[in-house]
Amino acid sequence: MKALIVEDDPASRRLMHAYLSPLGECDLASDGPEALNLVTAAIDRSETYDLICLDIMMPEMTGHEVLRTIRAMEEEREIFPPSKVIMTTALKDRDNVMAAFTNQCEAYLMKPISRENLFEKLRTLGINA
Repeated sequence: MKALIVEDDPASRRLMHAYLSPLGECDLASDGPEALNLVTAAIDRSETYDLICLDIMMPEMTGHEVLRTIRAMEEEREIFPPSKVIMTTALKDRDNVMAAFTNQCEAYLMKPISRENLFEKLRTLGINA
């Protein structure tokens, strides 16, 4: 599995990396523009991400903006299957949840994220965890 963890909080980024790195290669991004650079480079190499864990509240670009951009790139370049995206956030209001799924995420996890909850979502998405 190849994963991208997009998280502006260093502690949360390290935690997610600790959870996911035993499953395969994990790249890290601290903001939206950095994430989009990594996704673009992966697509250019034909090595797309199987999983993207994407925080919603970040500087420069929100996770919603990043997700919309990723989905547009995948569509434009005819990437199939698209990356599975799990939105990770402390926001549990209806508007953010609905926006995440409208922007085509596959799952939504509330912080703090436990290993058990993450792995349950991965299994639901068909990712061996």
